[in-house]
Amino acid sequence: MRQIRLVSGFITVGVWTLMSRILGFVRDVLIAATLGAGPAAEAFLVAFALPNMFRRFFAEGAFNMAFVPMFSKRYEAGQGALRFARDAFSGLLTILVVFTLLAQLVMPFLVLAMAAGFAADERLALAVDYARIAFPYILMVSLAALLSGILNATGRFTAAAAAPILLNLCFIVALLIADYYDLATGRALAWAIPVAGVLQLGMLWIVAARAGFALIPRWPRLTPEMKRLAIIAAPAMLAGGVMQVNLLVGRQVASFFEGAIAWLSYADRLYQLPLGVVGIAIGIVLLPDLSRRLQNGDTNGGRHSFSRAAEFALALAVPCAVGLMVIPVQIVDVLFERGAFTQADTIGTALAVFVYAAGLPAFVLQKVLQPLYFAREDTKTPFYYAVWSLVVNAVLAVGLAPFIGYIAAAIGTSAAGWAMVWLLWRGSRGMGAAAEPDARFRRRVWRIVVAAAIMGVCVHVAAQFLTPLLEVARLRIATLVVMVLTGFVAYFWIGTRLGAFQMSDFRDALRR
Repeated sequence: MRQIRLVSGFITVGVWTLMSRILGFVRDVLIAATLGAGPAAEAFLVAFALPNMFRRFFAEGAFNMAFVPMFSKRYEAGQGALRFARDAFSGLLTILVVFTLLAQLVMPFLVLAMAAGFAADERLALAVDYARIAFPYILMVSLAALLSGILNATGRFTAAAAAPILLNLCFIVALLIADYYDLATGRALAWAIPVAGVLQLGMLWIVAARAGFALIPRWPRLTPEMKRLAIIAAPAMLAGGVMQVNLLVGRQVASFFEGAIAWLSYADRLYQLPLGVVGIAIGIVLLPDLSRRLQNGDTNGGRHSFSRAAEFALALAVPCAVGLMVIPVQIVDVLFERGAFTQADTIGTALAVFVYAAGLPAFVLQKVLQPLYFAREDTKTPFYYAVWSLVVNAVLAVGLAPFIGYIAAAIGTSAAGWAMVWLLWRGSRGMGAAAEPDARFRRRVWRIVVAAAIMGVCVHVAAQFLTPLLEVARLRIATLVVMVLTGFVAYFWIGTRLGAFQMSDFRDALRR
């Protein structure tokens, strides 16, 4: 029963995340067709990346990793969970207001810190203008993330998983309005960001209030609980900062190559689809579940949750990675090549997709391994590991860029992801039975890899016959769908025959 509940949570979050990512693709297709990989596109993408980068400090990537375990323990024990949440909400709000105001004053420096290559051309002024409009999103989305943590910790996954859909809807509406009224597309997209933040925060606040957690801001108090939260959150925020520096390194390298920021951003959207559906869903569900089990001394339950999360993650992430590596050109061609997005942009983006896909299983496994530390309120160790991964990324991205160009940034990112996984796995060996994969996981993991490899061969063969049909406009989408379905059917048929998984694993969860 506990397996069904756990996988059911994964699927609930995953389905809503999938819907958001599909809308995100619609958004990106429209942006690519309208702006291509030109100056306005790169300026907007950097401006949008700024609040998203700092969100990892103040929201789900750092603050919540400290907040959720502490909140879960108080909620399970019935010991002042509402008061704790209100104090955390008020403290976070105060920090964010001050930070947002300071960022507005130093915005040109923040933009250059992300893309020094903008200094010599028109992209700098555009990016600063867009970023000043978009940056207040950090305030709304971080508070929304705290509310999402509360809802997830109490077993309410739907609203938090659905909230990101509002951002993509706002982008799509902004694009349509800009086209209808002949407005500057980049500026319209920038204004859509804070509007979406207000809608997300408002929706989650209402849902949390109905669940008994109406968080009314008040003057922040430095209580012993808040001091403890700050002590635990600080290393997590530093770790999140290191991970964002990883992204900064990539953007800095890309900013010196024309069009590269856009290529890497569009490629990022493609591999973020399975990462969001699988990795983020598992991270959201697994952390509160592990926290509860460790709080109750349920070692066997914790091991079961960890093993099923890792198994579920790899069963979906590995074939996605193989598929993205086998037909990246065909995927980018069909999804993006239209309007201002040229064939050269397709090749540049597809190469980045291939490299990012090689790191996809690592990015997903990080979401499985990190909760082992955060559930124990250990945020320092992941920080030290993140520093090492930063070194790997910087050495490869900066060192290889003069020889192989912008793709060095993607290579550094994927290599750093695998380095982080190895360190997290090695460090978890001393955590006892709860951090050890069970016999079922060890039995199935190699079968998952073999099934995905055979699937890749099937997709490659299908692509050899079907790729010429991509030249026929009315058959492009249908042809790509056939390629993807070939892989889907081959993987699940082979996987069930090899014993990599059983369809009942998913059927029981869906029935739940």
